[in-house]
Amino acid sequence: MTLVLLTYLAGVLTIISPCILPVLPFVFARAEGAFLRSTLPLLAGMAITFALVASLAALGGGWAVHANHYGRVAALVVLAVFGLTLLLPHLADALARPFVALGARLTRTADGDGSAGSPVSSFVLGIATGLLWAPCAGPILGLVLTGAALNGASASTTLLLLAYAAGAATSLALALLVGGRVFAALKRSLGAGEWIRRALGVAVLASVVAIALGLDTGFLSRLSIAGTTGVEQSLLALARAPDSAKTPDASASATTEGVNGAAMRAAVPSADVLPDEGPMPSIDGASEWLNSPPLTAESLRGKVVLIDFWTYSCVNCIRTLPYLRAWYDKYKDRGLVVIGVHAPEFAFEHDVDNIRRAAAEFKIDYPIAVDNEYTIWRAFKNEYWPAHYFVDAKGRVRHHHFGEGEYAQSERIIQQLLAEAGSADVAGDVVQPEVSGAALAAAPMPSLSPETYVGYARAERFASNGGAVHDRKHDYAAPAQLDANAWGLAGAWTIGQEKARLDVPGGRIVYRFHARDLNLVLGPAVEGKPVRFRVRIDGKAPGGDHGIDTDAEGNGTVTQQQLYQLLRVKDDIRDRTFEIEFLDPGVEAFAFTFG
Repeated sequence: MTLVLLTYLAGVLTIISPCILPVLPFVFARAEGAFLRSTLPLLAGMAITFALVASLAALGGGWAVHANHYGRVAALVVLAVFGLTLLLPHLADALARPFVALGARLTRTADGDGSAGSPVSSFVLGIATGLLWAPCAGPILGLVLTGAALNGASASTTLLLLAYAAGAATSLALALLVGGRVFAALKRSLGAGEWIRRALGVAVLASVVAIALGLDTGFLSRLSIAGTTGVEQSLLALARAPDSAKTPDASASATTEGVNGAAMRAAVPSADVLPDEGPMPSIDGASEWLNSPPLTAESLRGKVVLIDFWTYSCVNCIRTLPYLRAWYDKYKDRGLVVIGVHAPEFAFEHDVDNIRRAAAEFKIDYPIAVDNEYTIWRAFKNEYWPAHYFVDAKGRVRHHHFGEGEYAQSERIIQQLLAEAGSADVAGDVVQPEVSGAALAAAPMPSLSPETYVGYARAERFASNGGAVHDRKHDYAAPAQLDANAWGLAGAWTIGQEKARLDVPGGRIVYRFHARDLNLVLGPAVEGKPVRFRVRIDGKAPGGDHGIDTDAEGNGTVTQQQLYQLLRVKDDIRDRTFEIEFLDPGVEAFAFTFG
């Protein structure tokens, strides 16, 4: 219910964003009618239609998670066709003719004799308006659409979309109470109805042309973000607290964070009472299996099963792997099966060769289900990386745990389930694996810097002057000063939804952080083409504070798409300024994580 309310409030905020402009002519056109018979049915039709269409789009939109490069090319082709219709009137007329006929029919129905202002005709016009409405995809709407794309359309998804649409309809209704009267008075006293219509049409067409040419990213997008995103982020923070979870992203993902040892987890049951959480969901639908032939819930009956949802560039997941490997080695002959369900976050993590390479580097020899379609993720209704589900020999889920930590308790649960299954002489001690590198648990500190995404879909606290320019090359200047946890770019970069790509050598990223470890997910834009870099901390070479992927002088090379540990501060953990300079072009930066 809280998320429904916050989604409704996010919809209300669309009135202060420029992308609501295309809807206003349709709404103000009904301003002269009675509110209950004319305006209210129109707004209701608009809201209901948007919710239904968005639900259907989300249901079929999961392909966008996997299309990455090819999907982008297809989207650019579609945008080019629309751009041509704006430049070639005859083409536009030919494509628009059926829609013009439909609009004329709707208009005659709404304004014809005996039906003008009727609730039914206004509702029909609202349906048409809803089909035209392209609302601002703020963080909260991004959260809703991301969940829908990954989990499929559902009643809860439609309810959230309807709440968002109802919020926007409410703000339009409130605007009508003031603006509608002024608009109608202008039409009557100045005879300016046609000029107003043309002016609004020009404004809408100008916006469409700007979007088609990529010009909107420098002005309208920043205007929209300045007007709504800050407020929406505050609302989203209310919905997220006190939990800190991590969910996959489709095209406009939510800005949620990895689960560390202090974050969400299930209450640990007593040693002799483990609740029955229901049957183990299906693990069918994996794109591929590594280290094992395909497994099924039925084939695992009689075994104790530990399901681990992970993705290979997630530092929180990396930190749990030593324990998963140790449990598998210790108990596999006693009846334990560990299954790593790899559910990717970034586009490059869909590549099975990348997953296979990562599994070899992490020395994972237990079965891995490549869940590129998020089929198993949805079956478990999972929302977090990492997430562990403990299944008994009868195929019943008996416990779950989200995030790092509580390893001793988790192992005790494995021991109890093995004992219930009849395994004799199960060792009662717990493993203490040797942990080093990025797998070392995060340092306990109250002000650890948060996970920070570089792509504009989930970016926060970006401090370069002028803000982010979307999907085209732009020269950035590093901020002269950085607040805590703020970051910026310098040089020629192209910022996309999930990453930023360096177009010219010498580009930099700066970050004011507070942590022991600083990690950055990086990759070369062209496979096999390495990118050299140099790291500085407070303007100096890191020396003994270098990470496993840098030397004492701060030098390193990006050779593949993965998480790179750039700093491990030995002492003096406080607010520090990190800088990385790339000596070659073509690097792609995805996300900062800390420990």
